[in-house]
Amino acid sequence: MSAHTDETGKKLGMWLFLYTEIILFGALFVLYAVYFSRYPADFVEGGKSLSRLFGVFNTLLLLVSSFAVAAAITAVQKNQRTVVISGISAALACGAVFLVNKYIEWGHKIDNGIYPNSELLIDGPSGQNLFFGLYYVITGLHGLHIIIGMLFLLAALVAVLTHKVRAGRFAVLENAGLYWHLVDLIWIFIFPLFYLVI
Repeated sequence: MSAHTDETGKKLGMWLFLYTEIILFGALFVLYAVYFSRYPADFVEGGKSLSRLFGVFNTLLLLVSSFAVAAAITAVQKNQRTVVISGISAALACGAVFLVNKYIEWGHKIDNGIYPNSELLIDGPSGQNLFFGLYYVITGLHGLHIIIGMLFLLAALVAVLTHKVRAGRFAVLENAGLYWHLVDLIWIFIFPLFYLVI
């Protein structure tokens, strides 16, 4: 009975933590909406300069990674250890590729002089400077959350490999999965705001 309470407490604690993350990104999305209402044309123009191909590919990566994590959580309950390890490893690989893509995308923009308060943006429409300021802050914060999520998944993988996570005792993996799903869900909102803005 006490073990069940402990597992439930860990899950409740993770849900409370996720709630604070939702508030954080929710506030940033509200800020985006306020500036978009003031500078719609500049935001649309800024969005056109982003690569939709990168955005779509990163979206697919995160959707696949969420599926892999969900499969790992299901597999641990069925004592399918190999599937658990494969699922977590696949999610980690997807996260790593996502970060590499974001690094390439950011690098390309910075090389072209497109970053907050750059000469190019300062001399241009003020709405575009705000758009890219929000782009770097929100996608950068999301990238940081991807890294944190990968660390959670890595800790869960180590716990699986050392038999600390198994059927009947998998709160660590479940909590890592919850965090990873939230990070993926946040990207589902980020993608249209920046890459599909019209």
